[in-house]
Amino acid sequence: MSITVEDVKTALSRVIDPNTTKDFIATKSVRNLKIDNGTISLDIELGYPAKSQLEPIRASVLEALQGLGLPVSLNVYSKIIAHTVQRGLKPLPNVKNIIAVASGKGGVGKSTTAVNLALALAAEGATVGVLDADIYGPSQPMMLGVSGRPITKDGKSMEPMENHGVQVSSIGFLIDPDEPMVWRGPMVTQALQQLLDQTNWRDLDYLVIDMPPGTGDIQLTLSQKVPVTGAVIVTTPQDIALLDARKGLKMFEKVGIPILGVVENMSTHICSNCGHVEEIFGAGGGEKMTQDFKVDFLGKLPLKMSIREQTDSGKPTVVADPDGPVAQIYKEIARKVAIRVAEKAKDMTSKFPTIVVKND
Repeated sequence: MSITVEDVKTALSRVIDPNTTKDFIATKSVRNLKIDNGTISLDIELGYPAKSQLEPIRASVLEALQGLGLPVSLNVYSKIIAHTVQRGLKPLPNVKNIIAVASGKGGVGKSTTAVNLALALAAEGATVGVLDADIYGPSQPMMLGVSGRPITKDGKSMEPMENHGVQVSSIGFLIDPDEPMVWRGPMVTQALQQLLDQTNWRDLDYLVIDMPPGTGDIQLTLSQKVPVTGAVIVTTPQDIALLDARKGLKMFEKVGIPILGVVENMSTHICSNCGHVEEIFGAGGGEKMTQDFKVDFLGKLPLKMSIREQTDSGKPTVVADPDGPVAQIYKEIARKVAIRVAEKAKDMTSKFPTIVVKND
């Protein structure tokens, strides 16, 4: 019996991507499928960075096609594309997707989550940048272990600083570390816009924006002028943190920015001496919030001294202990975020011609 392309598709429809929990036919991941000279050849294109996942996925596809009795030529790879943003805005040049990491209040570990999310995406093969949008309290230079001043080649724009394979821009590079930013709202929003527009980002798959806490001027500027693909909300299980996180989530919904999910930080504390697990800030708050708003729960992180120590030293957990249990949680969260982005509609603005009406 001769094997047809439909036979191959049927076999592939039984192979589930463990990350999306959907089969490769349903996700339209199969490319260039053909049977030529008795050999099945195909590509599997993943819409999310997946360096650590390529071999397991390749093995599962080959196993599914073994039963067809033909040799298989298979290529599995990731391809990150630009996705839709708020109505009336276009993605930035050289930046495919912008992910805002936000919280309703300070002190919930938003910046720590943002930097580890960026590093986790980079570890899976994506080109990633971090924009420190917390003008009053920039922390990314210290967290990424970067010091010095950015260089400019034309006197108008600046090159991003870089460490651990991640590009970064922050007001912290332009001011004295001990100098307070005594600025009113308009100056702060203008500074954010300049950092975003005047940094020469180099072909980013993802730009992670570390937002200041709250729902003020910068959040409004971001929603109106910055093409954001989606937002991640960081909270703790504590009732007061959840109260503010809910406000932050509702703000993004009102301005048309999709919520990619919620991360619950400082979820449990494990005693380093006896191993006793204690839910210092309460339990289940983040998950209940996602159920109330019908958004995804991305994961929860422990309250652990090593996370703070590693971030303070300029080597966040994902690079300091890449194979450790906490780094694995960050990587799982990052993969979920990237998959949520990949499921969004493609950006088609570059396909449409610019129409200019003239009165001749």
